[in-house]
Amino acid sequence: MTFTEPQPFALAIHGGAGTIKRSALTPVLTEGYHAGLRRALTAGHEVLADGGSALDAVTAAVMVLEDEPLFNAGRGAVFTAEGVQEMDAAIMDGRDRGAGAVAGLFGPRNPILAARAVMEHSEHVLLIGEGALDLCRRQGLAMEEAPYFFTQPRWDALQAELERRRSGAADDGDEQRRHGTVGAVARDRDGNLAAATSTGGMTAKAKGRVGDSPVIGAGTFADNITCAVSATGHGEHFIRRCTAHEIDARMRWAGQSLERAAGDVVAELGVIGGSGGLIAIDRDGRMALPFNCSGMYRGAIGPEGLPMTAIHREGYRIG
Repeated sequence: MTFTEPQPFALAIHGGAGTIKRSALTPVLTEGYHAGLRRALTAGHEVLADGGSALDAVTAAVMVLEDEPLFNAGRGAVFTAEGVQEMDAAIMDGRDRGAGAVAGLFGPRNPILAARAVMEHSEHVLLIGEGALDLCRRQGLAMEEAPYFFTQPRWDALQAELERRRSGAADDGDEQRRHGTVGAVARDRDGNLAAATSTGGMTAKAKGRVGDSPVIGAGTFADNITCAVSATGHGEHFIRRCTAHEIDARMRWAGQSLERAAGDVVAELGVIGGSGGLIAIDRDGRMALPFNCSGMYRGAIGPEGLPMTAIHREGYRIG
């Protein structure tokens, strides 16, 4: 599969950008990340191959990534400076720009289902706090307590960051700490596009901080006319640049290809300090997965059903 060639249906995913340094990425961790990405690709592909919708495919893929503790979403979400977890998610339907999002949420096992509930069972786009939780309960979403979401590596990362701040040591610029997110974009057999994004945010973030993931047009966007986008990066920069919608605008009004629009936007973000990347798919099934940092957990799959995964700038593993 060539990303720049049209596909009757296809799916791309990411598990966050700013990867663990090669020196710290053990063979066991490496295999774990690739396996998690493959499971997500397979889940989404099964939906698309059976004639299912792009919306259902991105939901299925993101749920797998939320359930995998290695990724910063759902069960593997990072901790705020106060030692709690606040999760954000968004989903968007390219058919009619239907969208739903949640922010600062704790409780739903799969935050992406909470975002979808907002889209499908409310008149709103973005809900937070108790209002979002009330909707989740009314819709019967699976809920979990703190022990389910706790992972020792995320807790250790919080303690290390808090100690760095207490000691007055300089920020080491650790990309992994700044932008872990998961996401998926897809085109189905009917030519419909969808995007979904879910995140625990930034390690030791301030209470109530919300990044770009649940902001429609910044970290998540889909429109059948142009493209679907899910981003992962230093959220404040992605919000200010309206990153996902900027790609749509360049395709819609400047006639740019997905590859050029996505690549240029990500490169320009890097110039202003907006470290990160994104995945995108256009109305013909062409895909782009650019990033401007050391790496991005990512993958893609087409009609042939062969998952392709990568972490750094090496070639993709196939199968």
